[in-house]
Amino acid sequence: MSARDRILGKLRQNAPSTVRSLPDVAAWYASHRPSETADARVARFRHYIELAHAEVYSVSRGDWTATLHQVLKARGIDRLLVAEGTPHGELALDELPPRGVECSLYDMAIEAWKSELFNATPASLTAARGAIAETGTLILWPDEKEPRLMSLVPPVHVVLLDATKIHNTFHEAMTSEGWADGLPTNALLISGPSKTADIQQTLAYGAHGPKELIVLLLEGEA
Repeated sequence: MSARDRILGKLRQNAPSTVRSLPDVAAWYASHRPSETADARVARFRHYIELAHAEVYSVSRGDWTATLHQVLKARGIDRLLVAEGTPHGELALDELPPRGVECSLYDMAIEAWKSELFNATPASLTAARGAIAETGTLILWPDEKEPRLMSLVPPVHVVLLDATKIHNTFHEAMTSEGWADGLPTNALLISGPSKTADIQQTLAYGAHGPKELIVLLLEGEA
């Protein structure tokens, strides 16, 4: 008998005789975090993401670009990367250039403009698919219109979030949106600007990726 056969034989001898039932994850979450009102979810999301050094601005659906312009102006930013072909990208293209903010587009392969993206793009605007109140986390699903690098490279990342899409827990987000039916190549969970504690276990912000995360929280009637 070979060593391999002996090892496999021992494993078979010690294998459990019955298969344990799977835990009831939905029941655990139901008792762990009862459902709450929409206003409570918004408040809890905002509390936790601000604890992680993000900035949150409540905006109306009709004039969020005015707040975006003020945020950029306060930082001396006059160029913004936006996604052409998206409702928020098209609105930014219409309303920001007249106010002095140039809008650039991610409309070619990264190899053709890598230097410009990494060295001459101070801020970007993307939309969140949703958010998680329990942890103050944004959910982004990058696609061909808003590639992953839009949210990972520019020093300032501005995210447009619909308050009605804030979920109670991660489990609720996955189940209510049917994530089991299909996921994108990249699904991003963002809870504040980039940070690391690799060096001397000291937490530092902006070591890799955006140094600032700004959330424009769309509230009011859809």
